Amino acid sequence: MHYAIIKILAISALTFTAAMAVTPFVTHFLYKHKMWKKKAGKGGGYGGGGTPLFNELHKDADTGTPRMGGAVIWLGLLIALGAIVLGQFLAPQSLLADLNFISRAQTWIPMTAFIVGALVGFIDDYSIVKGSGTHFADAGLSLRLRLGIVLTLAAGIGWWFYAKLGVSAISFFGITTIPLGVGFILFFMAVVAAVYASGVIDGIDGLSGGVFLFIFAAYTGVALIQGQTDIAMFCAAIVGGLLAFLWFNIPPARFYMTETGIMALTLALATVAFLTDNLVGGVGVSLLPIIGGLLVITVASNIIQVLSKKLRNGKKVFLIAPLHHHFEALGWPRPKIVMRYWIVGFVLASLGILVALLV
Repeated sequence: MHYAIIKILAISALTFTAAMAVTPFVTHFLYKHKMWKKKAGKGGGYGGGGTPLFNELHKDADTGTPRMGGAVIWLGLLIALGAIVLGQFLAPQSLLADLNFISRAQTWIPMTAFIVGALVGFIDDYSIVKGSGTHFADAGLSLRLRLGIVLTLAAGIGWWFYAKLGVSAISFFGITTIPLGVGFILFFMAVVAAVYASGVIDGIDGLSGGVFLFIFAAYTGVALIQGQTDIAMFCAAIVGGLLAFLWFNIPPARFYMTETGIMALTLALATVAFLTDNLVGGVGVSLLPIIGGLLVITVASNIIQVLSKKLRNGKKVFLIAPLHHHFEALGWPRPKIVMRYWIVGFVLASLGILVALLV
């Protein structure tokens, strides 16, 4: 356990350093090519009716600041892995060489989801700022196309869990298991889609980076408690990348995370939750609504808003959905919203680790 903690801290520090080192190059590229939206605001709202209040609040927030800042996270991770591979070649007995967390049993799946999400998200971001091709427009890849890609990937991974790993049930806080049979694949797809939908939490400087930092830090602890060192190191590496991203994303943001970061993080998170669940007698899925409570609230507020507008003749529950924009519309300063979300995120992460220790 002692050496595992050393490796976790080391990989997080290494990824942070790599991400910080690559950021000047990313920033130069983004600003040189003006990789930002040319028009602020949104073209339409949840449930229809437009978003005039949101557009007014963000009239100066979306233009002039590049998208694609999430690339810092996955570039930092990939550079760190490159350094580790080099360390294995030059100094096979060193700590650096021992930091390789890529393993078939634990991290192939989340790493694949992470990279695929990053690439698809990058294409979406690029299409927003440039726009070209059949499926490309000023609004980026269509929601239908993005969701189709997410669900296709989820179906493949869910099938792998079911057919290759023999997983057909989920744990309920370690008390019992819930058998799903082949329905496990559909359940997996639903969870992945829900976690991906929570990506709309990316909307205020520093918000999404801090929230996901605490979530992945919590799953680092959960995986370590359950003896899954490689997954713990994978999550810790993401934490390191997120710390570097936050260094430049706190107000005023040098760049925004947007889809290339959000899609990578949400897809990786969903797979990590299942890998730390019934497959190893763990409680990863049960803890997801706790550790990711802010993501649940974000999605729920959107659903409530849409249903209210559909069923109550256009009447809204929130001034703007999701919830963090409602607080913004109420007049809360953006740093106050972000800080309070971080505080709640820390509490939820701590609670999740506590439950993992007790069950």
